[in-house]
Order: sequence, then structure tokens, then C-alpha cells
Amino acid sequence: MTKEIIYREIYKGEEERVYRLIADCFSEFVAPGYSEEGIIEFSKYITPKFTEYRLMHDHFILLALDNGMIVGVIEVRNNNHISLFFVKKEYQNKGIGKNLHELAINKCAITIPKVPFVDVHSSPYAVPIYEKLGFAKVSDEQIVKGMRFTPMIFKIV
Repeated sequence: MTKEIIYREIYKGEEERVYRLIADCFSEFVAPGYSEEGIIEFSKYITPKFTEYRLMHDHFILLALDNGMIVGVIEVRNNNHISLFFVKKEYQNKGIGKNLHELAINKCAITIPKVPFVDVHSSPYAVPIYEKLGFAKVSDEQIVKGMRFTPMIFKIV
């Protein structure tokens, strides 16, 4: 691991690499708490083809790279909803997630001045991580299409 992590938006053609990082992290940290239905539903969402589609429809993705290797990803929909946020295991607890979060929030605030908050449907695994970043729970855990999540918000203004 180098000391110089590069942060930037995804380039066209990187969808497969992003998919592999997300699928690996999801399998290790999130899938153990999901039903088979939830795993299938999530897997449909992260396919490279569907990622490419989302990028053309009000989504943006920011990456963290170490020597060209994607080590973190955050995806935001409509400049106010985090739809994906993963950091490779060996890069966790090094500030990469925090940096991706700050860059995403800044991009949202620039795109939509005075955006009041950004929300997320956090997996059970990530709730403490989001709380550390300043998110607050807005309701109890829910299950939709087998996917477990807790609605949370991060107040900007």
C-alpha cells in the first residue's frame, strides 16, 4: 500500500473493476446477514451493465485508487442518496472511507447548493461506520426484497 491514495470519478470502462471490489466486500461483510433473496437483489444492482446505466441517470461514482488498484468506491444517486459505499478490507480504518464520504458530500453540495442532507440505507454491518461519519438513524431496520437496511441521514445545512 502506498501513502498516496488518488481520488477521482470513475472512468468509462472501469465498471467491471468496480463490480469486483463491491462484490468481494459485499460477500465478506454484508451478505452473511442477508437472505438469499437479498443477495440476489443486491447482485443484480451492482452488475457492470447496470452500473453503466446508472451513471447515465443521475448517479456519480468516486473511486479511491492505490497504484491504479481500486480500493474504495462511493456511489451517489440524485446528489442526495448514497447507494453504494465500500472499501477493500486491508484499506479500512485508514481514512479512505472518510475521504470518499467528504468528497461525495462536497460534490453533492456544489451540484445542489443548500442540499439539506444526504441519506443512506445502511446495511447492518455499516451502521457504526456511518454513525462515525456523522450519520443518524431516522428509523429502525427494515427489510425490502431481502435486503436489510437502516435509513440514516447526514445533515449538511
